[in-house]
Amino acid sequence: MFDPILLRASDAEIVSDAPGSDITLLADSDTTDGGFTANRATLKDGVFGTPAHFHTRATEFFFVLEGKLQVLVEETLHTLEKGDFLAVPPRVPHAFGPAAGSDADVLVTFTPGMARFDYYRLLDRVARGEADPSEIAASSKQYDNHYVDSPIWRAARGQ
Repeated sequence: MFDPILLRASDAEIVSDAPGSDITLLADSDTTDGGFTANRATLKDGVFGTPAHFHTRATEFFFVLEGKLQVLVEETLHTLEKGDFLAVPPRVPHAFGPAAGSDADVLVTFTPGMARFDYYRLLDRVARGEADPSEIAASSKQYDNHYVDSPIWRAARGQ
C-alpha cells in the first residue's frame, strides 16, 4: 500500500529525449509500491517518437490528452485522437509518435510499475550528449525496454 500522491505541475521533473519531445515524470514504481508508473509525453509535430520495443512484465497504457498519436501495435498502425485509450500487453511490440501534421500530448502509464524515471533521465543525458547511446541498449534488461526492428514503423516515420 502506498500513500496518496499529489504532484503539482510546478514541481514535476521534465526531461527530454529529443528536441520537441518532453517527458514529465509523474509517479514511479518506488512511490506506488510497484503498482504503477506514470508520465506525460508531449510530442511536437515531426518528432520521430519511440523506436519499436516491448516490455516483458508491464502493460503500457496510452490516453491521448490533446492532438493525435500514431501508434504501432505489432504490425498495425493506429491513429489515436483526443480521448482515445490504448492498452498494450506485455511482450507486444509497439512504438508511438505524433501523427503527421499534429502534436500529441499523452498520459502514459505502466502496470505493474517499473522503475522508469532513471531510464528517461538516461535518454535525456544521451540527447544532451552527456551519455553514450550504447548505454540505452545496455540498459534494456534493467528497465524492461527491449528494442526490435520494425520496417513498418521506420517507413511510417519516414526512415
